[in-house]
Amino acid sequence: MALWQLIRAGGFTMYILLLFSILSFAIIIERYLYYRGRSKVKRETFMMGIAKECKKGDVKKALEICKNIDTPFSAVTSSGLNLYGHNEVFISNTMERQITVETARLERFTSIVGTIGSTAVYIGLFGTVLGIMRAFHDISKGGSGGINVVINGISEALVCTAAGLCVAVPAVIAYNYFIKKVDSFITDMELCASETMDLLNIRPR
Repeated sequence: MALWQLIRAGGFTMYILLLFSILSFAIIIERYLYYRGRSKVKRETFMMGIAKECKKGDVKKALEICKNIDTPFSAVTSSGLNLYGHNEVFISNTMERQITVETARLERFTSIVGTIGSTAVYIGLFGTVLGIMRAFHDISKGGSGGINVVINGISEALVCTAAGLCVAVPAVIAYNYFIKKVDSFITDMELCASETMDLLNIRPR
């Protein structure tokens, strides 16, 4: 069967799954490019440059390094360096808030992919049940039909289950990847915040 015939055979649930598939893949591509663009610089290399400038006492130069690197941990480090000379607790709280902001940006749209991954299979099963019910209804209404008619109706109904699996599996894999990637970014941000506090060597007033 052609793709359009499969969609028509599955009924309205196939249109829902098709919409979910388009939405899921759009988010997967967007998030992948977003994470990739912010993973070009390693935290260790970045902090070596920051440490070098801070040891010289050149905080402005360290801030310039942060501005030239578009990563979550550079934003956290920058928020701390901007408050150089302030109270340690104040700087620490500022960086914690920045970590929260960056985490929200990293997690953007990921819950949608997770929801699609967990519900697509059930929507497919729902479409299969409706398809089987429709097939038996048509047989009983027509008053005739053999095993071939039954098998044909059920095979068309099972298209929904297959479609649900095709949508759910990539979404679940992508969601797990997103969670792991976000956790990695959070770890880097927390380490950078801790290292920045040590480099500033701030004493409470």
